[in-house]
Amino acid sequence: MSNDNYENISDDADRIEEAVPDAPAHDTEIPVDTNDGGELAVERPTDEADEAYGRGEGVGEGQEVLGLSQGQIVWSRFIRHRGAIFGLITITCVLLLSLLSMGIGPIDGLWRVQEISSGDVINGGRPTLSLPGIGGSEFAIGLNPFGQDSLGRDYFAQVMKGVQTSLLVAAILGAVAITIGVTVGSLAGFYRGKVDMALMRFTDLIITLPVIVLGAVLGALVGRLPFRLGAGPELTAAIRDQMPVLLAVALGLVLWTGLARLVRSEFLTLREREFVDSARVAGASDWRIITKHMLPNAIGVIVVNGTLLMSAAVTLEAALSFVGFGIAEPKISLGRLISENQGAFSTRPWLFWWPGLFIILIALSINFIGDGLRDAFDPRTKKIPSARAMAKAEKQLAASRAEYQRSKEEAR
Repeated sequence: MSNDNYENISDDADRIEEAVPDAPAHDTEIPVDTNDGGELAVERPTDEADEAYGRGEGVGEGQEVLGLSQGQIVWSRFIRHRGAIFGLITITCVLLLSLLSMGIGPIDGLWRVQEISSGDVINGGRPTLSLPGIGGSEFAIGLNPFGQDSLGRDYFAQVMKGVQTSLLVAAILGAVAITIGVTVGSLAGFYRGKVDMALMRFTDLIITLPVIVLGAVLGALVGRLPFRLGAGPELTAAIRDQMPVLLAVALGLVLWTGLARLVRSEFLTLREREFVDSARVAGASDWRIITKHMLPNAIGVIVVNGTLLMSAAVTLEAALSFVGFGIAEPKISLGRLISENQGAFSTRPWLFWWPGLFIILIALSINFIGDGLRDAFDPRTKKIPSARAMAKAEKQLAASRAEYQRSKEEAR
């Protein structure tokens, strides 16, 4: 080929290059400032960068998690979940309100009524709580912010006691169900074979037990068994006083089945991974492989389903107490408060509003926290970049293009 042909081809390439705008692609070099006083270095964009520039997925995601541990990554994703933060703040405020007002155990609270007793009904037992724009012009608590029941007992103190009972049942039930479910599921998924078959058949047997009926039977036994055994008044009072704990443990013994199946499924997948084979070749025991290598990788499933169990425990305890088979006197629960005052629904509806409101707040808050934990632990969950993040990425891309163009002109 002659020199004239080479010159014509070169001129055509220059014209095409000027007509087509430069854009970062797989074969494009992007200038990077070396900050050492020398010339601009060039860097080829990776596939991840192309994905970020092309579709907007993962804009800045790699830089956000760079150098962070797994726990820090999960926490950073969790705090960006608005529903989870709302649930965390709400459940914390409800817990602090109940503890500060009514205390816990031998520690008295700050509220004026610590021993719930009957008294005179003031102003028909109406709530004295006043909010700006809702029943008053200024904020005021009054003597009975949530009103009084038919016996003149302060309803705020009763509701706060019921909140403590609901949270106690949720915590104990969650701990018992998670312990049994994780143990059964991990052993079945890791060993498989006869161990898996025996544990799963036992799980199927527990699933057939009706939870509501079991809770009702337990409530009836706790109320009647001390008398049939001839127990003294002190033992009878002690058993009734521990009714929330007994109910939570009994429910936890039958509500672990769903979690066990999920953990088993997760372990069946994890046991085939390379890091498990490496640990086995290195001489690690089964206990170490399960606890140090497999459980941390299944923690997302465990935490999320644990929060769902705790949320279900709140509504289940309220349902059992409402039908009269749950927590009995002298303990107070939110469901029992609704049950005792169901005859006053048309005349004093606030006796339903307050316990119902706190049942909804507690259940929704725990569900929101579980939803946020699910998104935080799931690496496949990606947040769509906001308009501000996309605009920032576009500006950075335009600056890179302009800098590259200037360096190209200077090279010519």
